Amino acid sequence: MRKNSIKNSRVNGEVQKELSNIIRNEVKNPNISPLTSVVAVDVTPDLKECKAYISVYGDEAAQAATIAGLKSAEGFIRSRLAKTVNLRNTPEIHFILDQSIEYGVRMSKIIDEVNKENHE
Repeated sequence: MRKNSIKNSRVNGEVQKELSNIIRNEVKNPNISPLTSVVAVDVTPDLKECKAYISVYGDEAAQAATIAGLKSAEGFIRSRLAKTVNLRNTPEIHFILDQSIEYGVRMSKIIDEVNKENHE
């Protein structure tokens, strides 16, 4: 299976959807922020490893606590993923902090401020 094949894209989408459901509904760790979203998932073609890009809305302390909480709950998340997604191998999950949403919000505010100054 090639990295950009249709099958790999389907696997990535399905794993992303299920990871979002598991983190939102089943993980009961108080360190994990309720404003956590799974931005993207990249499963290797051999289905052994998975990079999950996580976005957390909040300050750096909340982001660090959420990533630490997800890493501590990795075994539980992986076992739930194995039960919900029918794959030959259940991938080992690596959580990576993704700040693209926060960056986009910040850029949007800057653009709005510049537009407001130009109209005055």
